[in-house]
Amino acid sequence: MTIESGSGGLGDEYRALQAEAFNRIGSRYDEAFPYKEGQVAAGEWMIKQLQPGARVLDVGCGTGSPTARQFAEAGCEVVGIDISPVMLDLARQHVPVGTFLEMDVLDLNGSLGTFDAVTAFFSLLMLPRAEIGKALANLRAVLAPGGLLSLSMVEFDLDDVPFQFLGAPIRVTGYVRDELRAVVEGAGFTVLSENHVSYAPATTQSPPEIQLFLNCRSDGF
Repeated sequence: MTIESGSGGLGDEYRALQAEAFNRIGSRYDEAFPYKEGQVAAGEWMIKQLQPGARVLDVGCGTGSPTARQFAEAGCEVVGIDISPVMLDLARQHVPVGTFLEMDVLDLNGSLGTFDAVTAFFSLLMLPRAEIGKALANLRAVLAPGGLLSLSMVEFDLDDVPFQFLGAPIRVTGYVRDELRAVVEGAGFTVLSENHVSYAPATTQSPPEIQLFLNCRSDGF
């Protein structure tokens, strides 16, 4: 689940490296992370708040599983964005009723219309902290007044560090839980609930991690 930047502060070359890493990973992502209870639970929380036909934006949609598929099966109109063409092709196969676009959250604007809800599961961690505030501002801008945001990150206190992920080089960012909540609230969201999940990927290449989930409502403009 990744985000691309065509015009962000670190440039096209940096983002191309991130995209290529996830092109290489492809379907192995779901093999390494087969159990996504925290992510599914966050999706269930959001679906309970939404009406059938609600428009949902899945930022860093990856393979489309489980989130885009979960919302599509609930009767929502799903739009997914990601940087990786390989991931997008997989998402289109897994969720044929969805719309999946190669798009950067830092370039996100009103061209896609307004959404009732946005998910960003493990996608903002692909950005340096200097760009996460802008990404959150863009997500808030495309939400209808009072719209919902559910996001997740891995808990660690690092900013834009190199990391080997399933054999591919990427760069990642994280926060400790109180700092993440402060960043999200500072971007104009009210945190309605949060959850912390201990997760061990089904591979020896990735260590156990603490996943942070925040369910939020936009404060509006």
